[in-house]
Amino acid sequence: MSLEQLEQLAVELRAETVAAVSETGGHLGAGLGVVELTVALHHVFDTPRDIVIWDVGHQSYPHKIITGRRGRIRTLRKPGGLSGFCKRGESPYDHFGAGHSSTSISAALGMAVARDLEGKSHEVVAVIGDGAMSAGMAFEALNNAGSLGSRLIVILNDNDMSIAPPTGAMSAYLARLLSSKPYHKLRDIGKIVAEKFPEPLARLMRKTEHFARDFAVGGTLFEQMGFYYVGPVDGHNLAHLLPVLKNIKNEKGSGPILLHVVTKKGHGYAPAEASDDKFHGVTSFNVETGAQKKSAGGAPSYTKVFAESLMKEAAKDDRIIAITAAMPSGTGLDAFAKRFPRRSFDVGIAEQHAVTFAAGLAAQGFKPFCAIYSTFLQRACDQVAHDVALQKLPVRFAIDRAGLVGADGPTHAGSFDITYLSTLPNFVVMAASDEADLVHMVATAVAYDDGPIAFRYPRGEGTGVAIPPVGMPLEIGKGRIMREGNRVALLSLGTRLAECLKAAETLDATVADARFAKPLDEGLIKRLLKDHALVVTVEEGSSGGFGAHVLEFAAREGLLSGKAKLLPLTLPDTFIEQNAPHAQYDEAGLNAAQIITAVENAGVRWRVSGVRRVI
Repeated sequence: MSLEQLEQLAVELRAETVAAVSETGGHLGAGLGVVELTVALHHVFDTPRDIVIWDVGHQSYPHKIITGRRGRIRTLRKPGGLSGFCKRGESPYDHFGAGHSSTSISAALGMAVARDLEGKSHEVVAVIGDGAMSAGMAFEALNNAGSLGSRLIVILNDNDMSIAPPTGAMSAYLARLLSSKPYHKLRDIGKIVAEKFPEPLARLMRKTEHFARDFAVGGTLFEQMGFYYVGPVDGHNLAHLLPVLKNIKNEKGSGPILLHVVTKKGHGYAPAEASDDKFHGVTSFNVETGAQKKSAGGAPSYTKVFAESLMKEAAKDDRIIAITAAMPSGTGLDAFAKRFPRRSFDVGIAEQHAVTFAAGLAAQGFKPFCAIYSTFLQRACDQVAHDVALQKLPVRFAIDRAGLVGADGPTHAGSFDITYLSTLPNFVVMAASDEADLVHMVATAVAYDDGPIAFRYPRGEGTGVAIPPVGMPLEIGKGRIMREGNRVALLSLGTRLAECLKAAETLDATVADARFAKPLDEGLIKRLLKDHALVVTVEEGSSGGFGAHVLEFAAREGLLSGKAKLLPLTLPDTFIEQNAPHAQYDEAGLNAAQIITAVENAGVRWRVSGVRRVI
């Protein structure tokens, strides 16, 4: 296509992206910001022979539309439809799956080295945002790429906004790339001289700061890491982008190259440009006005309940600190930050740092609450074990999005935190069964100073129970009986409790809420196994978690040598694809109907409407 045709294509691609996401919901602003870059990359490079990797992948909707998936774009994030992220099995143009940030450069370098080992000559391009560059993994990859010298193209998409405004040194660095005493001195001299000239000349001299910087300090940080730096380039101007990309492609003899592209999140769609988060994640919306469709008013979300509970506790205790990793609105801590700005810290996309930062605060007697999605806390497993658990530091972990999460699919499911946290010495692990329980668990975490403590809660609205005005600390390691029944007992951890209570109506079962995955309520487990023919544990987590610990305890204590059976129900040993959450739990076998079926298949006697029968 000619330049004029490509520009028209970009206009149409932006309109189609807006139209599609208005129906499906999803990530919008990031994709609108890279429409021209997407068009330019597929024009200049021979994709999919040339490899393009999109970091995170939430900006890849325009890429999907022009790589053979336009006909399915309105199935985005729906059951059996297109993923909201890049996915290897979906298209040959998706070379690497993602959903978490900051992985693109590492993966691209691996593919570039594989190309070199095979004697091939195709290009490998990684597109990464400035927000994702706040993660240490991105710099580890840059450092390795620079030392290897393999041919690799990294495009830094600088939109000065990740999900929340980028924090830390990286944001300032991208505004000026480098700061040093020699440069500051030269710049100050330049300002003094510029004041002696008319404004047009002074403006021209200010523009020369970029060149003065290079002369004074010997190049940018990227160049000193072994990359050839190009930019910044206007990412919305195809007349600028295309020749630069063509020049980079034609420089076959060079090693790694970093192209700095400046874009605007939500570009070209006025409601997105005017939004504080540039329409990062949206529900379906009106294309003309940008007004998003609101769900019918129901119970408050678990996230909101957590945030409001923490603010109440923080008003009474000035040693409470709130920490998040680039997700202040997602974790509810944006409200906390407005009320307690000096006690709120957004560390950027740096979960490892967030955890150890919290450990440092805890070591000095503060009460840090590290609020991180379950899926993202996985990125800091070593810090949780080595920097927190090993030192028995009282860091409080507020684990949002626990369990299955619907349209975001397996990349964002909170499946594994119970399993790995419960294996760590010194940890207390709780799971809220409803929003009232969550309020009490926040209070429990505030009061607990003997070591690390975690509490998990799901995405979305609560159950609608009355929320206590004040949280009361729970007794550590103690569950509760919710319903007395006959020969079957359902021992629930977390918000499957409501489904267990539904199943119990059919089964005439006892229902208990464990509340704690660690330490176990050993007395409650002994009682249930003593008084029932079958005890079923139910949890919104992978195998190896709560049920496994209950089973191990029961075996060790000889509680399974009699007539009692113990059946753990967990998430299956697979990644569950995007769907409505209720449908996902149907697939996982953790809704009431599947719990009943599991009991029936266990072959025990149980009572229905006063009639005992054997299944």
